[in-house]
Amino acid sequence: MLAGKELIIATKPYVKEIRWKSWFHTISSFFLLTGSIFGTIYAPFLIVRIICSIFCAMMLARFFIIFHDYQHHTILHKSFFANLIFTAFGVYMLSPPSIWKRSHDFHHNNNAKLYSASIGSFPIMTKQKFLESTKREQFLYLAIRHPLNMFFAYFTTFMYGLCIQSFLSSPRRHWDSLVVLIIHYSIAVFLFVHFGWLTWFLAFFLPFFLSHMLGSYLFYAQHNFPGVVFRNNVEWSYANAALESSSYMAMNPFFKWVTANIGYHHIHHLNSRIPFYRLPEAMAKITELQNAKITTLKPSDIIACLRLKLWDPDQNKMISLSELS
Repeated sequence: MLAGKELIIATKPYVKEIRWKSWFHTISSFFLLTGSIFGTIYAPFLIVRIICSIFCAMMLARFFIIFHDYQHHTILHKSFFANLIFTAFGVYMLSPPSIWKRSHDFHHNNNAKLYSASIGSFPIMTKQKFLESTKREQFLYLAIRHPLNMFFAYFTTFMYGLCIQSFLSSPRRHWDSLVVLIIHYSIAVFLFVHFGWLTWFLAFFLPFFLSHMLGSYLFYAQHNFPGVVFRNNVEWSYANAALESSSYMAMNPFFKWVTANIGYHHIHHLNSRIPFYRLPEAMAKITELQNAKITTLKPSDIIACLRLKLWDPDQNKMISLSELS
């Protein structure tokens, strides 16, 4: 059985990008996204506009995950035109370059590592640390992990966390966060003034709200699920964290397409240079990757993931607040 560095080495054949596929997925997704936006604005019937709005949210989620692959230098690296497309999209999605990539890279390098896993990720407290914390610290910790924070991720995680908070913490370093906010609000005002509130809602607000909510939950559940393991710095290893602490989210073919295979998250964390369209191939060919810890988008699995609040080293598992006493 392959493990550790040997397993990482075994994934290297799948790192090779198929350039035409990268461009095909990028361009086709871009046109589907822009087409759905135009549909929400110009379609003659309200029901069609609503369908276009929901599909637009799905396409924002898909294109964000493709953008995320580009940020890992996995696809279309050093392409001038790809850089233009994805830079503009990152601005559109409230993901300033100076904070998003840095925090996400930290997350990959410290995935499931106790006491340092909260940068670019949801924070993790041990049972003992939580009991020793002040009421205010407990409230803030639980608020960040609360389902409402994921539901309103457009405001809390993206607008406030990635943009407002980053700019206020270091205006010189994160000046682009302010620029992103100004551009975002300008687009919103333009749509509202020139097309009215309904078009603003369908073409702008609803797609952002739904896509950011979906993305926030996916990110949470792929690292907070029954069976996840967190380790301290001494016991931690990169490969083990990928397999023990990143889930395989089983989905139907349509949602695999919508989420650009982000459900193969254990493989993505094992080797983030594998293009999203080659992740299923890697799982099919490497036996060790097939023994993943699984979660789904079924209501029962969503509830099970959301109930997890604290790491209990004695039981070696995440526990709910009801298990705290």
